[in-house]
Amino acid sequence: MLGSPPLAPAASEERLGSGAFETVSAPGAAAARLDAARPLADRLRPRELEEVKGQHHLLGDDGPLTRAILAQPLRSLILWGPPGSGKTTLAHVIAARTSHAFETLNAVLGGVAELRQIVERASERRRRGQGTIVFVDEIHRFNKAQQDAFLPHVESGRLILIGATTENPSFSVNAAVLSRCQVFHLEALSASALVEILSRALGDHEQGLGSAPVRVEPEALEQMAHSSRGDARRALGLLESAVELARLGNGVVDLPLLERCRREQPLLYDKAGEEHYNVVSALIKSMRGSDPDAAIYWLMRMLDAGDDPLFVSRRLMIFASEDVGNADPRALEVAVNADRAFRRMGLPEGVYPLAHACLYLASCPKSNSVGRAFSAARAAIAQHGALPVPRKLRNAVTRLMKDDGYGDGYQYPHDSDGSFVPGETYLPEQLLGARYYEPSDQGLERSIAERLERLREESRKK
Repeated sequence: MLGSPPLAPAASEERLGSGAFETVSAPGAAAARLDAARPLADRLRPRELEEVKGQHHLLGDDGPLTRAILAQPLRSLILWGPPGSGKTTLAHVIAARTSHAFETLNAVLGGVAELRQIVERASERRRRGQGTIVFVDEIHRFNKAQQDAFLPHVESGRLILIGATTENPSFSVNAAVLSRCQVFHLEALSASALVEILSRALGDHEQGLGSAPVRVEPEALEQMAHSSRGDARRALGLLESAVELARLGNGVVDLPLLERCRREQPLLYDKAGEEHYNVVSALIKSMRGSDPDAAIYWLMRMLDAGDDPLFVSRRLMIFASEDVGNADPRALEVAVNADRAFRRMGLPEGVYPLAHACLYLASCPKSNSVGRAFSAARAAIAQHGALPVPRKLRNAVTRLMKDDGYGDGYQYPHDSDGSFVPGETYLPEQLLGARYYEPSDQGLERSIAERLERLREESRKK
């Protein structure tokens, strides 16, 4: 999603604080050297919306993101997509297209004091008639203090928020922030879009690699695009490395040189990027497939690459309910206790409880009945709305409620044999007979299923 010409401060510009630009004087040669030292992907950021590559489902003359950008006033928005799909690029383009000042705030490193400074600058600009966009990278990591300080300024219009996240914002972004934003889902770039981006980089003599005395074979360009997995930043980084290697050799980037370049790159694992989520996916699928050997391998890949152990612990706790559930209720206890033990131990000893939980979860029986049950119940709520609670199930906490029939007809289960009242119902009338929880035949759920079937049979005989 990157292309030319670049969206970067000119040689006479300097970035202030969190991202504002102010014109200053700078020696031309020194500025040129600094500019050349910037990564290729940064030098080639588009300036105009029309120069952005990919995301055809959002962009174009009548695309939803295009309409949002051109709307007056501009609303806050969240860009959700994989690494290298153009989230940061689009934020810059939107600021330039709408003539807003551009500030950045890192959701991990930025604090309330930094936000206060941004607000002061935004207030001054607002008095001059200019709006301010605040770009928040990794917005899913916003903490409560940041949210509390940020929201009033978004609500008042003093700041326009553009957030970027690689995680599903409906799960990872605070509801208060999410409710004030439009969400746009960016897709990984196609190989054809990446080839076009790489070709532009090779043809750009000012900011790209057009002046390099190197020839790039078409098949090598195609291979770069395919191996970059939709990530423009990765593709341009690979191109830049290959061109530099070719300069030291015969001046040709071909498939053998490209393979050598890829071999010499470090182990592919970016804690904030796509490969992080690939390894997480491999860990989850290995545990779900009851393969403890593969599970412990992927777990150690994550930990040895420096991944946050608490992120790993959180995934284990989720798995315990999502993929084991009542087939082995002890699984959640093991996962929660592993999290507690790690927090007390720290590294390196804390690897023991995490590995302990991983191996147990991979080895125990599996059931996804919990997720299917609440999904089915949620679907019924969406279909029928908020059905009234049957009167017999309501608490008569006042005389008026009792006179109105609240609690009438309710039978206390513990007064019956087996603490069960055959034939009694607890769902709204429109949903009587519905079955949301269907236990599997795995582990303890087999016994649960047998008991529920026995109770249902008693009810059918009434």
